[in-house]
Amino acid sequence: MSEDLTGRRLGHYRIDGVLGRGGMSVMYKATDVRLGRKVALKVIGEHLGEDAEFRERFVDEARNTSAIDHANVVPLYDFGEVDGLLYIAMRLVDGSDLASLISDGPLAVERTLALLGQVAEALDTLHERGLVHLDVKPANVLVTSRETSTEHVYLADFGLTRRGATGHRTRSGDFLGSPTYAAPEHLRGEPVDARTDAYSLACVLFACLTGRPPFQGKVPEVIQGHLNLEPPAVTGLVALPGGIDEVIRRGMSKDPKIRYIDCKALIAAARQALAQAPRREAPRPAGQPQPPVYRAPQPPPQQPQRPPQPQPPGPGEFVRLRPPVPVGSSAFTSDKSSKRWLVPVLVGLIAIAAIVAAIIFLSGDGDGGNQQQTTTGPQIPVGGEPGASSKPAKPTTSSTRKTLPPNITVLPSGG
Repeated sequence: MSEDLTGRRLGHYRIDGVLGRGGMSVMYKATDVRLGRKVALKVIGEHLGEDAEFRERFVDEARNTSAIDHANVVPLYDFGEVDGLLYIAMRLVDGSDLASLISDGPLAVERTLALLGQVAEALDTLHERGLVHLDVKPANVLVTSRETSTEHVYLADFGLTRRGATGHRTRSGDFLGSPTYAAPEHLRGEPVDARTDAYSLACVLFACLTGRPPFQGKVPEVIQGHLNLEPPAVTGLVALPGGIDEVIRRGMSKDPKIRYIDCKALIAAARQALAQAPRREAPRPAGQPQPPVYRAPQPPPQQPQRPPQPQPPGPGEFVRLRPPVPVGSSAFTSDKSSKRWLVPVLVGLIAIAAIVAAIIFLSGDGDGGNQQQTTTGPQIPVGGEPGASSKPAKPTTSSTRKTLPPNITVLPSGG
């Protein structure tokens, strides 16, 4: 569509601006003037509205979307036709799409699994009703963080959704969909089923982990890659556990029978293969407050260590007490002063010992004139035998006593 409807009214919808453009429609941001509610308004081109096949597809999309009541499917509000223009009014998701997120580079493993896990839930619900989306790609995965504390995903654009094995090409044989994420059977015009969407989801998983689709280049090169080539190794582009290569290889198998049984099984296998991947903090969505940063409590500053204090003696312990130190003196001066009175004491003791020794020496000199002896039996000469004759010892007389100093008592030497 070349004409921009911004500023115009389409029924009771006021068109406020363009959200995106596709080959068959334009997505507008609009306001439901009756309810005062913001909506996403998908408008089909006027020239396509005249085509009976596209009108049929338009009605099918409206019915299929409204029939899926799932938290990860965009709710449909209204559809109709005004002035030859077909429109579908659906919930306006305040956020971004997965294609925009991947354009900044690979997503963190945890974020990839969280987002695609929700897509798998929506697709498996669709498949349980016998429907096939046929246009699973990053641009149709809407991501918002305005509704919950975590990122919420909506699967959008059910324009190609079909029941059964037909509907993936126009009557003229033109391919409908995005070849970048299309399964081989879809590209060849063969029957499609739930495994066709699982193949596309594996391609989206590759793009989230690497930041690029599995096959790149011009459209013919991309188609030939899906039809004839093995997908590139994820580990050749990013540092991830090697098990993820086998998950992508099986999920993108050319033979639908080899692929995973459903989309949730694919994501579960990827989660197991990536369990040992290095954790990387996912960027917070714009406008969402940052969580508080936890900081470990810091230990209190260390106090300077004090020297150990002497402990009081326990029972049975002996303590050597030092004499008290006089006030104003130190232990050093006290020790030196105590040595000063030792010298005269020692000198005095030596002098007294010398006097006593001199007195004892003088009292024992000569024939024993200073000693008194009492003879009670026979005298035995020195060196003689008992009974031998000898001269009796001379008695001691007072005339032979020597004069002694007063107050000195002399004891007999033989005492």
